[in-house]
Amino acid sequence: MFKLSTHGEIISRSFNRCIKYHMEKGIPKPKRILNSRELENLIKKNNEIIKIARPFMEILYDFLKKSGFSLYLGDKNGIVLTIIGDKDIVIEQAKAGIVEGADMSEKSAGTNAMGTAIFEDSSVQISGEEHFINIFQIYTCCASVIHNEQGDIIGCLNLTGKRKLAHPHTLGLVVSAVKSIENDLKLHKSQNELFKAYQYLNKIMNSIDFGILAVDNNGMVKAINNSACSMLGINRKYIIDKNVHKVLYNWQYILDELKSGNVYKDKEILYSDKKKRFNLNVYPIKDKSDYVTGMVVIFKDIQNIYNLVNKYMSGSVTYTFDDIIAKSEKMINLKEQLKNISNSPSTVLIQGESGTGKELIAQSIHNSSDRKNKSFIAINCGAIPKNLIESELFGYEEGAFTGAKHGGRAGKFELANGGTLFLDEIGEMPLDMQVNLLRVLQEKCITRIGGNRYIKIDVRIIAATNKNLRKEVKRGTFREDLYYRLNVIPIYVPPLRERDMDIKILIDYFLEIKAFKLKKPVPTMKPYIYEKLLSYNWPGNVRELENCIENIVNMNGSTSFYFQNNPSENKQNGSYDESFKYNMCSLEEWEKRAIVNCINNCDGNISKASKILGINRSTLYAKIKKYEINFF
Repeated sequence: MFKLSTHGEIISRSFNRCIKYHMEKGIPKPKRILNSRELENLIKKNNEIIKIARPFMEILYDFLKKSGFSLYLGDKNGIVLTIIGDKDIVIEQAKAGIVEGADMSEKSAGTNAMGTAIFEDSSVQISGEEHFINIFQIYTCCASVIHNEQGDIIGCLNLTGKRKLAHPHTLGLVVSAVKSIENDLKLHKSQNELFKAYQYLNKIMNSIDFGILAVDNNGMVKAINNSACSMLGINRKYIIDKNVHKVLYNWQYILDELKSGNVYKDKEILYSDKKKRFNLNVYPIKDKSDYVTGMVVIFKDIQNIYNLVNKYMSGSVTYTFDDIIAKSEKMINLKEQLKNISNSPSTVLIQGESGTGKELIAQSIHNSSDRKNKSFIAINCGAIPKNLIESELFGYEEGAFTGAKHGGRAGKFELANGGTLFLDEIGEMPLDMQVNLLRVLQEKCITRIGGNRYIKIDVRIIAATNKNLRKEVKRGTFREDLYYRLNVIPIYVPPLRERDMDIKILIDYFLEIKAFKLKKPVPTMKPYIYEKLLSYNWPGNVRELENCIENIVNMNGSTSFYFQNNPSENKQNGSYDESFKYNMCSLEEWEKRAIVNCINNCDGNISKASKILGINRSTLYAKIKKYEINFF
């Protein structure tokens, strides 16, 4: 069972410790006094407890002023940090070494109230001969230990006066002062924690890029973050404790909706005369009785939402000019041309056969422009039903038509605002829609279906088609004025058959890519298959070649593709003779091609090929050797 020590037992134990420490009764002052630098560092370290304890010391001293007492505060080791007292006793104590920086622990100053209280972790009063050192025996001292919330000693308060002033109640005064200090330390810690929590919350709120404001039941704004102030164009000091009508004209209606249990989410609002549109979400603030006392309003700039959506919608916008694999002069010149026009806001019209890589070029232009961090929205004008293409492009308001999405929907022009809109297969766009598109290109603004608000847009248009739009204009299926509006920067992508130099490097490129994709080794093709790849006219262009190589990788170097050149497939703009002039070559080259094609079509059977060519086998072998044709 725990037993409290008597005062005599505490003094006795302290004297025994002093003897053990080899303390001398005749020393004139404590053994250790800190120098100025050491004391300065110690005061900085104990700044918090000094700031809290000092006012209580001053209050206590007001009661004891002119009575011959002094108060001093020590750290957890008994080193004096600060002293308050009557001038005469402070001077007298200084002669005995009781100064700021003095070490009053038992090892340095023997049995004394501060040193013994800290060692015993108890409040004590020591008078006269109860001090171990003779010079301190003219004093009476009362000390009480200061603890933190965890019960650890963090300091000690000491009251010292002449021995004749000893009174039992003086210790009570010190103990009461220490209790007040400890309570204030707890309060100070709580305030610090609340302040830190506020700072954290404030930092979190102000780091969010959407607006947040809190409103009470009377519509008074109680909190608002920086983003909200910026989005609304207001100063915090002009909105705090002001009515929310400045922001939400129907706030009372919203509050009534929340009180009735209705959810108020994803509403689109128009802010003031500034024509700013926000997505609004409102959440109730409730007390313990589940009574709604206010609301938290979260609003986001509609354009920021579109940008976030487009970040993931446009995740496939990865092509750059480095992805255009080519060595032919036509393609090298085309890449240079594309790089020169990338940063221009002007409309681009890409024309070329299917499979030539028109979307690759459109993405490369976007990713090389100053719009690369904005949206790239692609829409295939030929793949959307005629009755839906207008709503896809321009969006619609709530209730615009039967089946319209609740809250309305943004169109591709709004989603692409600030970025690029790629109109693929523009030649398939219906005539009535061409009129609306022309108006948007001229006026740089749109109106949603069922709406009457003009929405300004900043969109670069890149259109693409495999049709000859000039011929479509003559046929009356494409508007002439729209054609000239689109054809500001015309780009023609040559078919693969006009890029003989590119076929070899594309074969090698796709072999590596497809082998990696299919987790297979790069296959070794039979020579006759390789020759077929080189001599085929690729009516499906790069897309067909890519698919063919994937087929070859899957079949470990063989193929199930059927290579049959059709002269009609070489037609460009409807004229075989026009494409023929690009394939003019010498008689020897024609003979070599005839031999290669014949052997390919005979699947490498030399006997069969020689009969078809009308020459014997030995002559055919000689010509194979002459033209360095390698099938084996």
